[in-house]
Amino acid sequence: MGRERRRELIRQIQELRQSALLCYITGDRENLGTRIAPDVIRVFYRHLEALGYQPRLDLFLYTRGGDVLTPWRLVHLLREYTGHLAVLVPFRAYSAGTLICLGAEEIVMGKLGELGPIDPSVANAFNPQDPNNPVARIPVSVEDVTSYITLSREIAELKSENSFNEVFIRLAEEVHPLALGNVYRNYALIRSLARRLLKLHRQALDEGRLEEIINYLTEKLYAHNYMIPRREALEDIGLSVTMPSPELEKVIWSLYEDYESDLQLLEPFNPTTLLQENENQLEFEAVGGLVESLPCLDAFVFNGIIKRQPSPQDEPQISVNIIRQGWRRLN
Repeated sequence: MGRERRRELIRQIQELRQSALLCYITGDRENLGTRIAPDVIRVFYRHLEALGYQPRLDLFLYTRGGDVLTPWRLVHLLREYTGHLAVLVPFRAYSAGTLICLGAEEIVMGKLGELGPIDPSVANAFNPQDPNNPVARIPVSVEDVTSYITLSREIAELKSENSFNEVFIRLAEEVHPLALGNVYRNYALIRSLARRLLKLHRQALDEGRLEEIINYLTEKLYAHNYMIPRREALEDIGLSVTMPSPELEKVIWSLYEDYESDLQLLEPFNPTTLLQENENQLEFEAVGGLVESLPCLDAFVFNGIIKRQPSPQDEPQISVNIIRQGWRRLN
């Protein structure tokens, strides 16, 4: 891993920004992805203790999302160590990553920087079964449920109470009522979290602006994979976005490319290619995420076993068994 190279880039960003820098990468490598999750809080605490209190603290963030409650706890922890929190977004900061951005005074977005909607998909024991995998449950999107109700009201123009009753009964026949209750809880939760994170700013927003921002990020984008570029985030949504100088953007992107290369984000994890022709079993170790600062480095590490097993068709079957995964202190 290019630790020394990244340390130099981190120093350059700190000098340009006049702040301390902490980096958090959840890798999206195909077949070996990681996500924002509560287990990272303890890792951040170690880094923040090593950095100490900083007048200005920047979080370099790359993520496709994850647990929606973790951003609330993480932002509060970061704010224990600084009076000014900023998030640097070189590329993707989706879903839970966008929630983290909402809790910062400043969101520094490069030309390729992207935020995303914060509407969650929820899954529990009462969700519909996956027809292709009976033991799995299909996640239910909060916005899919609300859009179904909106469809009946605005497109089908159903007006009577009886018509709405029929619409809801049909929905409850397809999706368990307790799953629908869980959808509503998550709908209320995500809006509450977004509002509370936005209220952490020194420059408080009035309730009208808060509601506009939350509605935009939860209801007005219509697709969970919608990508919000920096000008839309600034001009249409009204988030506290700033544009980096050309010099700063170049260094930020160089740091991202180093992470992208070291974590092999552009190369699918293919266990078949790891086995030599005469091997039937191989232990492997792969890194799926990083938390890094000048004094510390932690990696989310997968350990597993790849096995080649004979099959009746004379085409060996490859199996992958993950035996351990979690954060590991590297420095």
